[in-house]
Amino acid sequence: MNRVVITGMGVISPVGSGAQTFFDNLTKGVCGIGPITRFDTEGYKVKVAGEVKDFDAEAAGIDRAQAKRTDLFAQYAMAAAIQAVSDSGIEGTVAPERFGVYVGSGIGGMQTFVQETEKLLNRGPGRVSPFFVPMMIGNMAAGNIAIRFNAQGPCLPVVTACATSSHAIGEAFRAIKYGHADAIIAGGAEATIIPLAVAGFSNMKALSESEDPSAASLPFDSRRAGFVMGEGSGILVLEAYEHAMARGARVYAEVVGYGNTCDAYHITAPQAEGTGAANAFKLALEEAGYDGEKLYINAHGTGTPMNDKVETLAIKKALGEERAREALISSTKSMTGHMLGAAGGVEAIVCAMALKHGVVPPTVHLDSPDPECDLNYVPNAAVKADIQLALSSSLGFGGHNAVIALRKI
Repeated sequence: MNRVVITGMGVISPVGSGAQTFFDNLTKGVCGIGPITRFDTEGYKVKVAGEVKDFDAEAAGIDRAQAKRTDLFAQYAMAAAIQAVSDSGIEGTVAPERFGVYVGSGIGGMQTFVQETEKLLNRGPGRVSPFFVPMMIGNMAAGNIAIRFNAQGPCLPVVTACATSSHAIGEAFRAIKYGHADAIIAGGAEATIIPLAVAGFSNMKALSESEDPSAASLPFDSRRAGFVMGEGSGILVLEAYEHAMARGARVYAEVVGYGNTCDAYHITAPQAEGTGAANAFKLALEEAGYDGEKLYINAHGTGTPMNDKVETLAIKKALGEERAREALISSTKSMTGHMLGAAGGVEAIVCAMALKHGVVPPTVHLDSPDPECDLNYVPNAAVKADIQLALSSSLGFGGHNAVIALRKI
């Protein structure tokens, strides 16, 4: 079996683009949440989101013609993939049939779906774009990335709601570990800050209705009342260790474990005892060979009343009370908002950077801790720590649980 390492990373996010800029802003506590600017929120209970600022597809390396034929979620994915591939130096070093792409989206081209539906209803079927279907379908980010980089190996666009990109990374890790590819571009993307999506999440009572950006995304805080929508993309290049060493690649961290479970309980609510999530943590820790070394957990930490309490319980069940209290835990969603299908990608990048730099980013605006969320959530200020192992957890609608384990190298 192969060891698997991370050799490249790319980010498009509400707190900046590029992995280093993104991580630097998180460690400074920069919050990317603000008033929604994409549409008029008159009549909406939800007024804030984590929007990507000043995104320019051409500047990101996507030509104008392709951008016009590509939904925003796939543009974000391509831009982050271009960064990650460039960062890794992988191009030209791997046989096309051994190079894969595992990039998913929780929702896909929803903006395109809405725009083309409006055309159909208002102007008739002849005005629907011939690019409607390839712009809308959720696999097209992976397909376009594979075309761009001539990746002819395994190509798998995972769709597991908020766990999407963590599952994509985990499945890519397994594919390389068991010899099905030498390198895989993995992660996820999302772009759903549009009226229909905000209304849908709002009406199911999932979103925070706070108009104050500093009091909206509040993971593990007693005031939490829902998540804040975010958007963007997080993409990593995963590579077989020996392949990376043979070409002299820089390595950020080693991927050493992956847990994949389902609550099999409810379409949106987590199972109250946290059993499914705890099992995902246990599986990742077992595969990683965890022996009590210094641990950081980038929690799913959405800021919904049930998620944070259940995740706390799951961490305690997986680690045991003593080790759970020793772990450093934070939710960077307090700064990015919940990037849905992209969340696991950017949060795996946070874990890799935390291991590399020995710095754990904070959970900002954690001023009134919930007594039922009683672990060390690194409130309000980053801390330096010589962490050896990092976990990234993602818990999606449908009961999908994914945990990725990374080790310092």
